Amino acid sequence: MCLGAQRKGMIIGMGKTAFIYPGQGAQYIGMGKDIAEKYPSADRVYKDASESLGFDIEELIFRGEEDRLVITENTQPALLTTCIASTQPLIENGIRADMSAGLSVGEYSAHVLANTITFKDAVRVVKMRGKYMQEEVPAGVGGMAAILGLDNHLVEEVCERVTKENKGLIVEPVNYNCPGQLVIAGDKKAVELACEVCKVIGAKRAVILAVSAPFHSSLLRGAGVKLEKELAGVMFNEMEIPVVSNVSARIIGIGEFVRKTLVDQVFNPVMWEQSVRAMIGTGVDTFVEIGPGKTLSGFVKKIDPGVTVLNVNNLESLESTLDYFKSTQLN
Repeated sequence: MCLGAQRKGMIIGMGKTAFIYPGQGAQYIGMGKDIAEKYPSADRVYKDASESLGFDIEELIFRGEEDRLVITENTQPALLTTCIASTQPLIENGIRADMSAGLSVGEYSAHVLANTITFKDAVRVVKMRGKYMQEEVPAGVGGMAAILGLDNHLVEEVCERVTKENKGLIVEPVNYNCPGQLVIAGDKKAVELACEVCKVIGAKRAVILAVSAPFHSSLLRGAGVKLEKELAGVMFNEMEIPVVSNVSARIIGIGEFVRKTLVDQVFNPVMWEQSVRAMIGTGVDTFVEIGPGKTLSGFVKKIDPGVTVLNVNNLESLESTLDYFKSTQLN
């Protein structure tokens, strides 16, 4: 079986299930290790990634140094590998997703699950994606910040105002995470100015993020151009399940259109809140976050407290999630 491709599995109740995958920032040394030790199918994913990348990614993720893992061109393939490895036990146990989505680089995990792209192609591409994104803006030039407790339209207005009043500098909304949380990015000075204005007009907090580049801002357009050339040689298949795009918050098509959404995603905002609402609108009532951390689980609960949110970030949470689906099937 292709890594990520789903078997026909159990149908849980009348609602739908979505598998969702985290983005950069969730990574940590040792992620996925206990799952790989118990499930040979998960361990195989790490070995396949090493073959595709030409270096031992197991060594990096399980026993490496934090300062090497956080290098963007290492972080992104490490996240993808761990997400797909952690998905294998669910697939083995007959649990299938009706649709999928991922935050930023997590969207590649969603496409591997849907068999839109092979795992080996995806892990190679995201390594280059990380490299291009990191190189596009010199270290210290760009910045990002999370604006908490302020309506989106007010944050958008602040970004427009700061950009207009500071010629040559840019700050833009880039991550619509959940109600009351919008991340901005751009030139470091413009981001800092926007934070100050947001606090003056009522934001609860404006938190500068420890990141290496202004991800998803228009400053990374050049990285998108390079990624487009990288993706030109990749074969895309018909999706086995729907994938919701970060850029449009809609279910996307196949082939050339998938390529375009993955390119556009690099320098356009991630519409995560809108993507979750779109999935709920199609009947999704259960979300399973797969991969390190619980960030997306927190976002989903804030977007709609009425849905069921599960996660798989280690062996304990995996077993809890498996137990949930087994009990639901019995009932």
